[in-house]
Amino acid sequence: MALRVGVVGGGQLARMMIAPAVELGIELSVLAEQPDMSAHLAASAVGDYRDTDTVLAFARGVDVVTFDHEHVPQPVLHALVDAGIAVHPGPDALLYAQDKLRMRARLDELGMPQPDWAAVSDVAGLQAFIDDHGGRAVVKTPRGGYDGKGVRVVRAAAEAEDWFAALAEDAHGGQLLVEELVEFRRELSQQVARRPSGEVRAYPVVETVQRDGVCAEVIAPAPHVNDRLVATAAQVGVGIAEGVGVTGMLAVELFETTDDRILVNELAMRPHNSGHWSQDGAVTGQFEQHLRAVLDLPLGDASPRRPWSVMVNILGGPAEGAIEDCFAAVMAAHPDAKIHTYGKTPRPGRKVGHVNVVGDDLDDVAYDAHAAASFFEG
Repeated sequence: MALRVGVVGGGQLARMMIAPAVELGIELSVLAEQPDMSAHLAASAVGDYRDTDTVLAFARGVDVVTFDHEHVPQPVLHALVDAGIAVHPGPDALLYAQDKLRMRARLDELGMPQPDWAAVSDVAGLQAFIDDHGGRAVVKTPRGGYDGKGVRVVRAAAEAEDWFAALAEDAHGGQLLVEELVEFRRELSQQVARRPSGEVRAYPVVETVQRDGVCAEVIAPAPHVNDRLVATAAQVGVGIAEGVGVTGMLAVELFETTDDRILVNELAMRPHNSGHWSQDGAVTGQFEQHLRAVLDLPLGDASPRRPWSVMVNILGGPAEGAIEDCFAAVMAAHPDAKIHTYGKTPRPGRKVGHVNVVGDDLDDVAYDAHAAASFFEG
């Protein structure tokens, strides 16, 4: 009898689980928000992931439930667990990916390195933090932010007055997260896979390049690193995975500071943009690894196949026509490039796919990846 995995959410991450599921003989089902979502090829149901009855009905047809995103409400997640359904990652772990204030508090309990932070309820509290941290700070909404949304760099508390006003109108009240503005040299990401029985595999730490709050490029492994940094990043990733009980893939986004510290920025408990390189560059790609992990199967080798991999996101897509119209030209000019598309209509700033190139020389690999992705630019 085939193993059955249900994915809540029909985005590109669910889409990229389809191929490894087919290769492993896993029956993959997707609960998509809309019928035309990226993962429509495996969508067995369309419905609201916030509705308990809808999610329960979907989950009863699979062996384990996992996620394309972290937005499923806690009451829905606990209803699945109460019904005896295997949920990976579970609600107690997902809580720390859903709520940044809870994440910061838990990381403090675990002794993880992170920026100075505070929960603030009003303008006065925020201004006090700003004054104590050199006149600048980063303000975040605790829930719902991604790709630069829900994040502001502020010099005065008045710049977040609208967010405080929104909190005041919320029946449940709430607080904003404020963090010190970190002087960082670059951003890194440490991915870890963990299965319910406890086995853990760490991927190489990678460098991520952000543009306008969106990941544009990933270099794997991160260049110009020493053994101490590599060991620290892996220890942080494994420590968080074990400390909060993550099952499946975990991405720990990191700052490498100008004074040579490693600080935790954010967490994602699912396959992640910073791991797309692994589809073509690692012995076991992150999407296969996630399926193995949530099914509690032995984890695969996370080592790179070649010395270097570069992933470049396709943002926006061509100004005219379909993204597939560019395939022939890209393949002819860059036969080593691997193209991954998301089945999305091109739109400025939208992630519609990515290109991976692997090889022995970083300059050559990076050139080919950027050049191949440029064919898709509008």
